[in-house]
Amino acid sequence: MGEKVERKRLSSEAAGKICGRLCLLDDLYFPNAISRQDGPIDPTQRRDILLDLLSSDAAVFLERYGLRLNNEELAEFECLRGDYEVNWHLKQLRSAISPTLEEKHLRSVTVKNRRRAFLDKLIHDGQYFSEDAMREREPYLHHEYVGKFQDPVGRGMSRPGERWSETLMRRAEENIITAEIRKEQERLGVPKKDWVGPKEEEEVEEEEEEEEEESDEEMEVDKGRVASASVKLQVDEEACNSSASAGEEHLEEEISAVEMQDRMDQFTRIMQQKLLSGEDTHLDYTKIDDDVTLDDHWMKEVTYDAEEKYFAED
Repeated sequence: MGEKVERKRLSSEAAGKICGRLCLLDDLYFPNAISRQDGPIDPTQRRDILLDLLSSDAAVFLERYGLRLNNEELAEFECLRGDYEVNWHLKQLRSAISPTLEEKHLRSVTVKNRRRAFLDKLIHDGQYFSEDAMREREPYLHHEYVGKFQDPVGRGMSRPGERWSETLMRRAEENIITAEIRKEQERLGVPKKDWVGPKEEEEVEEEEEEEEEESDEEMEVDKGRVASASVKLQVDEEACNSSASAGEEHLEEEISAVEMQDRMDQFTRIMQQKLLSGEDTHLDYTKIDDDVTLDDHWMKEVTYDAEEKYFAED
């Protein structure tokens, strides 16, 4: 009979230190079957679970928790180098923790290609780079490129087929966007007369006071209140109706449709470049940069470009 080969394992001391540290991490992943049990898993239970996995399958342990280990802890796994899967995980983990110059370059190229692939998917979807979506993400940048050449009144108007509740919701969102633009204008020192949006409440109140002072001071108290209310209603109505003229005061000189489209194209290119350079704060770049499924997309693009070049030269 053949001699039984004893499986190599980490020393009890090393395994205990590693699992003792990991079990205290709040965001450590555990399988669903364990997570669904009644009540939270206390540190002692977590440590026992980790020890059991490390003892039974070190490769799976490295796959699941390897990125949470430091170099000293990874060195403890050197005694398991006879295991192919362990070797593979150790190589990948060391490459991630302390990459060589070649590995850094390869990683940089891979990340760029994956972001480009992700960008192409978003462009094809047609929503992420729509004007409304981009304006919501970058209100001031949109205003500087195209917004100040557009009529602001139309954004608050009801749209065909739109419910009144939807119109109110959209107007509330528009107020938020306008406030963000004005906040940035104030931060950059833009004169108040050039701020976007309607006149400030203080200015409206001054108009109301001026109108009230012109009313007959000798009228009876009740008649005075009626007149004041009437004036206030008139002022409110005028303030609402004059929003178009107020917008025109902030509207830059009119530009042609061709120029407007050119500015919109510039704005879109800037937004797309922000995504590629990692400056789009609305995205989780960790998921994008580590998404191996995106490799299929850019590999197809590379193959297609190579075929096009081949037939063009033929």
